[in-house]
Amino acid sequence: MTSTLNLTEVRESFPALKGEQVYLDNAGGSQTLGTVADKIHHYLLNTNVQLGASYLTGQKSTAIYNNSYEAASKYINAPSADHVVLGSSTTQLFRNVSLALSFSPGDELIISSIDHEANIAPWVSLAARQNLSIKWWHPNTTSSSATKNPKLLASDLSPLLSPKTRLVTCTHASNILGTIHDIKSISSLIHSYNSKILLAVDGVAYAPHRPIDVQELGVDFYSFSWYKVYGPHISMLYASPLALSLLESLGHFFNGSFTLQEKLGLAGSSYELVGGIEEVTRYLDGKWEGMEKQEGELQEKLLGWLNGNEWMTVWGERSVDTKVRVPTVSFTIEGWSSKEFVEAVEGETGGKFGFRWGSFYSVRLVGETLGLDWKDGVVRVSLVHYNTLEEVGELIEVFEKVLSRGKGTKGQIGDEVTIR
Repeated sequence: MTSTLNLTEVRESFPALKGEQVYLDNAGGSQTLGTVADKIHHYLLNTNVQLGASYLTGQKSTAIYNNSYEAASKYINAPSADHVVLGSSTTQLFRNVSLALSFSPGDELIISSIDHEANIAPWVSLAARQNLSIKWWHPNTTSSSATKNPKLLASDLSPLLSPKTRLVTCTHASNILGTIHDIKSISSLIHSYNSKILLAVDGVAYAPHRPIDVQELGVDFYSFSWYKVYGPHISMLYASPLALSLLESLGHFFNGSFTLQEKLGLAGSSYELVGGIEEVTRYLDGKWEGMEKQEGELQEKLLGWLNGNEWMTVWGERSVDTKVRVPTVSFTIEGWSSKEFVEAVEGETGGKFGFRWGSFYSVRLVGETLGLDWKDGVVRVSLVHYNTLEEVGELIEVFEKVLSRGKGTKGQIGDEVTIR
């Protein structure tokens, strides 16, 4: 494993980066490796047949599919490929889990209040259908700094656990705040209290930035999206041995119901897209240390500028430490709506810099915890390892130019802005 990336080689691996667009909206979807696109293209033109057939092309197609399932399983250190399923999205996969679990009336679910809605709505619906009780896991926001940087801590979860607790949900890293949560300490607390309690973790915002070991983390369900990890538009769900044993099959009665794919897959593992996963795992192998170093430098540059500007409020970790955050950086600007600021930057550059404003499906976090207008939300710049310091520097220069001009009659900061 190397501590330094060959950034030229990295960027050449992504055909989209050869264009003029600067991609800073990676938390919504990363760019795709050229090798992944090639593999999908080859599959569709050469092995696009139904799986399981005994004729030659059928055997090739099935082998590609199975090999990618094995690669995906090994990538997260699952016990075997029986414990993973690939599907259309994390939203859909968690919804499938919620339809396959059965609890008793009065049982309790503990749901994080600051997650992406993909890891909230399925459990709220499950509680309503089965007459379960919901306890909301809120971060401690008693101080001003905590309000701007809310975190899910095991210490705040502990009082919520009870003999009736059946499921706890949380995110590994916030898609708004960039904050990394200590999943291992959370799972240790839960399972030391009761080994039968299930922990469901949304890893979507974490997976593009760090390696994943589901057995080391001690999770029961873990899901993330490959299209945010340099691959095709497909997602993956892991279930622990305990979790797998508790799931009822959603599949046809005459099919098997032993593996997670048999129970929850519902023919949703698009063959050609599954075929691209092996290329993603091959690309990432040995790069993680260098990726973290590169991303640390990127967030240090951006956060250094944001933290030094009195008109900016950074939501999430202000620290540049890669152990506590990923380079998904959200902020608001005094005197500006998030929409106005992004559109002003787009007007200045013709849309060269691709970043976004909004709540990004974390409406409860933005509206209830951060106390912002969820419809306007935050400005989010989400970086990954293929971004460059030059791109961040150019973005900051445009930010400074837009802020120095102000908003005319709509705002008061204008020339009064002090850029540090």
